[in-house]
Amino acid sequence: MPKVTFIGAGSTVFAKNILGDCLSSPQISANLELALYDIDGVRLAESLQMVETLNRNLVGGRARIKAYLGTENRKEALRGAHYVVNAIQVGGYEPSTVIDFEIPKKYGLRQTIADTLGIGGLFRALRTIPVLMDLADDILEVCPEVWFLNYSNPMAMLTMALLRRGIKTVGLCHSVQVCADHLLSSLDLPTDNLQWKIAGINHMAWLLELSRGGVDLYPEVKRRAAAKNAAALAEGGTKHDDMVRFEMLRRFGYYITESSEHNAEYTPYWIKSKYPQLVDQYNIPLDEYPRRCREQITRWAQMRDDILMDHTLTHQRSLEYGSHIIEAIETDVPYRIGGNVLNDGLITNLPSEAVVEVACLVDRNGVQPTVVGKLPAHLAALNLTNINLQIVGVEAALSRSREGIYHAAYLDPHTSAELSLGDIQLLCDDLIAAHGDWLPQYR
Repeated sequence: MPKVTFIGAGSTVFAKNILGDCLSSPQISANLELALYDIDGVRLAESLQMVETLNRNLVGGRARIKAYLGTENRKEALRGAHYVVNAIQVGGYEPSTVIDFEIPKKYGLRQTIADTLGIGGLFRALRTIPVLMDLADDILEVCPEVWFLNYSNPMAMLTMALLRRGIKTVGLCHSVQVCADHLLSSLDLPTDNLQWKIAGINHMAWLLELSRGGVDLYPEVKRRAAAKNAAALAEGGTKHDDMVRFEMLRRFGYYITESSEHNAEYTPYWIKSKYPQLVDQYNIPLDEYPRRCREQITRWAQMRDDILMDHTLTHQRSLEYGSHIIEAIETDVPYRIGGNVLNDGLITNLPSEAVVEVACLVDRNGVQPTVVGKLPAHLAALNLTNINLQIVGVEAALSRSREGIYHAAYLDPHTSAELSLGDIQLLCDDLIAAHGDWLPQYR
């Protein structure tokens, strides 16, 4: 009987996707044990009610479900688990996300999402890694062989920290499985019978190959993407949501897995005080993540009763990898995913200690990454500008080094393109003070 422990289960909609997927799998649902864990009692109770309804409607109540509240019960939630799903956000929207956006603004530093790289991504890692290390201590005591399925951002840094702690971890994102279909759909091209290859790092992995029936689709993709952007940039043109990625495709030759609003802040080219017109020209949504958070809070207030009071609530299996990983390991029927794993020679021109996003085979042997070889040199160079911050940021979090925080921030491509070294250090000091107890003490 596989036991799945969901950490951060108060995220009710995401819990519905992952646990609903598990309950929708005939191969694993019949003997499933689900442990829901959170530190918010109200949200945990809501998720428990929702999952119990799905359990009744999807599998006749066969799965065993139990909720665990608070850090004092975390170890029992983990005890005997075979899989842990992690979806925590330490500090939440308020106060932490607001702080990550508002204080950098005082220095003239603007962000879009701030959950992966940059000042926002770095401080999210600094808040989250200590919590995950406490969680890792419990795992090593009560379920040391567990597979840890990490959905929390910043994906690469959190996964890297867990791997260094000796936890069998794979980071899972939404970008890889929808990348090729999204690209072709946006260019009015058919999406059937595709063959594609993706490798790189989370949120900056590259669509290296794209074909159908042996025919390379990239030449037509590049032609249409360039034309679409040219039309959008013309006077009176209609903007679209992928203008940054299409321009990166034109300049660097390959499409990037994650959205334009994310990638606008991963490089030094887009959000620039010297060229403020770029934000409007390329339709870059500054402060996008706080706006989404506020919308989600409002939407949940409206959705809550619809979900919790719907006694006929059901679920269609989503595109998330989590349930497929569990199913493949439990049944030994292979499944391919795009996973975030330790590089260790998989991409030969990126550091071995980096976390990379590559195709992985999953079966009874677990998550087994495939070897990519060399990326095109200019793509590896762009990845390295992000990896540098990730490695140094993880070191700072694990060693509780204040100077390490400065070093990581100095290396961020967007931050260093906008601010002086002195202002970056002052910004870090202000953020450390503002986050207060949400951060541990840094020496």
